[in-house]
Amino acid sequence: MKKRFLLAALIAVVSGTVSAQDLKSSIVPAVVKEALAKKYPEATKVTWEKEKGNYEANWGGKSGEENSVQFTPSGTFIEIVKAIPVADLPKGIVPYVKEHYKGAKIKEAGKVTDAAGKTMYEAEIKGKDLIFDENGNFIKKD
Repeated sequence: MKKRFLLAALIAVVSGTVSAQDLKSSIVPAVVKEALAKKYPEATKVTWEKEKGNYEANWGGKSGEENSVQFTPSGTFIEIVKAIPVADLPKGIVPYVKEHYKGAKIKEAGKVTDAAGKTMYEAEIKGKDLIFDENGNFIKKD
């Protein structure tokens, strides 16, 4: 049974179906937890993930993911994503998705602010994030 589980996990990682790894708080470096507490003292009931080598803290809202913040392993702030209603996305995003991803629905939306203060938007469709600039112009698929 263990061999099957390990094989399935390995296949998932190799095929790219696992994008983030849930972590226990005890595994997150103290410097990262301290950076979160300093920058976002209101963050409570935080859950952690490791994504692309960085640490992601999630908290707030009904799903516990109203806020999603990424830090490097050394505690450097990368970005925060705040969940927003799809209706609050810049006006060009929904038409772009309808035109380029026929039949796809935006499942989640977020306002992204990076360490430099630059604002972008995310629209999740089919398990992927589409990234747009502050004016709603498509940048990339993540």
